[in-house]
Amino acid sequence: MKKKFALKMARTATADKIKEAFSSVMPITLIVLVLCVTVAPIESGTFLAFILGAVFTVTGIGLFTLGADTAMTPIGEYVGTAVVKTKKIWLIVPVLFVVGVLITVAEPDLQVLAGQLSETVNNMVLLFTVGIGVGIFLAVAFLRIVLKIKLKYILAVLYVAVFVLSFFVPENFVPLAFDSGGVTTGPISVPFIIAIGTGIATLRNDKNAEDDSFGLTALCSVGPILAVMILGIIYHPENFIVSESAAVEVSDSRELFALFLSEAPKYLKEVAIGLLPIICFYLIFRFFGEKTDRRGLIKVAIGVAYTYAGLVLFLLGVNVGFLPVGHYLGGIIGALPYNWIIVPIGFIIGFFVVAAEPAVHVLKKQVYEITSGAIPQRALSLSLMIGVGTSVALAFTRILLHIPIMYFLIPVYAVALILMFFVPDVFTAIAFDSGGVASGAMTTSFVLPLALGLCNAVGGNIAAEGFGIVAFVAMTPLLTIQILGLVYKIKSRKKAKETSSEDQEKEDIID
Repeated sequence: MKKKFALKMARTATADKIKEAFSSVMPITLIVLVLCVTVAPIESGTFLAFILGAVFTVTGIGLFTLGADTAMTPIGEYVGTAVVKTKKIWLIVPVLFVVGVLITVAEPDLQVLAGQLSETVNNMVLLFTVGIGVGIFLAVAFLRIVLKIKLKYILAVLYVAVFVLSFFVPENFVPLAFDSGGVTTGPISVPFIIAIGTGIATLRNDKNAEDDSFGLTALCSVGPILAVMILGIIYHPENFIVSESAAVEVSDSRELFALFLSEAPKYLKEVAIGLLPIICFYLIFRFFGEKTDRRGLIKVAIGVAYTYAGLVLFLLGVNVGFLPVGHYLGGIIGALPYNWIIVPIGFIIGFFVVAAEPAVHVLKKQVYEITSGAIPQRALSLSLMIGVGTSVALAFTRILLHIPIMYFLIPVYAVALILMFFVPDVFTAIAFDSGGVASGAMTTSFVLPLALGLCNAVGGNIAAEGFGIVAFVAMTPLLTIQILGLVYKIKSRKKAKETSSEDQEKEDIID
């Protein structure tokens, strides 16, 4: 009976995750279908590869997120709690650094981004550079909470440092650096980071402990930006080459499946290399630390299998199906006499992509609970959808007009940093934590190659102008959530004044 119930629950969980993945991928699929029959017709082989890639991507995201829930989150909670419980800073700091590196290297969105630059920077070099950035700042985030330093002061110093450093970095590396910061916070890293934040909060009993558990992801997003900028200064390649995904040429269904099968061994190996260190790290902790029951270990093993299979299918679907279509459509639209049409298309893509992101639903619930319903979930959802749509439209506009990315990033981040000193601290932490929430799998796997194809068609500098789309999407919550925090603060003050006036009137009546 228990086995039947467990199997039923497992099937329900799998179906729910597949449904979430379907809702995430479907908007892009429908937009591509509309474009294919209107302004940008594509060859049948490429189109069939895209459809099969969509099936692989949906299945992959579904299995991957299920595996993240059943394996990555428990592993993160186990390691995070075990490390923090020791209360030994000399041990916690290096362990957090290692955890930060390992979980980042396995992130799927980062692997997709690194794959676009394999001809310029070795994949592993870029992955470990970003991983080191996350590892260092995960340790810094822990020390911040222990030392009770306000997040806004650290963020202000770090982002000022980022923008000062950007003037000494090769122009081609600046957009890549900001994109790297946006893709690191994904379904593998976030459970670990949240678990560590929760564990640290339990060590402190003061009233600000829970609020301080937010902000770890924010600092872990700054780390890769600085790390990749430093890599650009050291590495300084003469030629910055972006890997182009050629249109798929197949004559029948057998060739199509053969194409996917021929690429599978590459991703089977890459995913194994990415996940194996995390599993070994967990087993070492389990051997020396507190033992978990056998059932829990079996559940984690099954979750790891889901994660592995899902990640392989996701990367296979994205690299063989989505990337070629993104590059191709971007090139076709960019070559049109009315290529400005990409701007409203970008708005529609951004609007629907963020609406379908599962992580956005978690964010809405989080803000709703913190504000006790003062900020409705619908208001946050609509503001994020409009904000991300506008961001993508602006990103495409800058490609068409060849505008440097810093002309957009500097004013937006300046406003965001100023807002920090006027909104409740918890909103600042959530806003900067949420930078990676808006930029999900579809941003990296479709919108980015679309931007690269567009940039190539209009004769732009692909490295300096094509990249940066993830950075545009990631900066949206910085303003959106902090502005909502400001609204909440004003509402709270108004309500407090009204309550105070009512109490005074009651006292006057009694007197």
